[in-house]
Amino acid sequence: MHLTPREWGIVEYLLRHRGQLVHKMDLLQAVWGQAYSKETNYLRVYMSQLRQKLEKDPGHPQYLITELGVGYRMVV
Repeated sequence: MHLTPREWGIVEYLLRHRGQLVHKMDLLQAVWGQAYSKETNYLRVYMSQLRQKLEKDPGHPQYLITELGVGYRMVV
């Protein structure tokens, strides 16, 4: 399976913090850089792409969990 550098950055960061709630801003800045603080829509797009690639049923994810309004959690 091919992951883009950004997709890999997201997965790597979430794996480093597996099971923990990762705030949107922390994830955004870890992957895109400190200059990014309002572009949380990037995360929605990339998380959707990752779910298509990694989840058995992207509509009901088991691994890449969204915590509405707060951030994301990787459960493995």
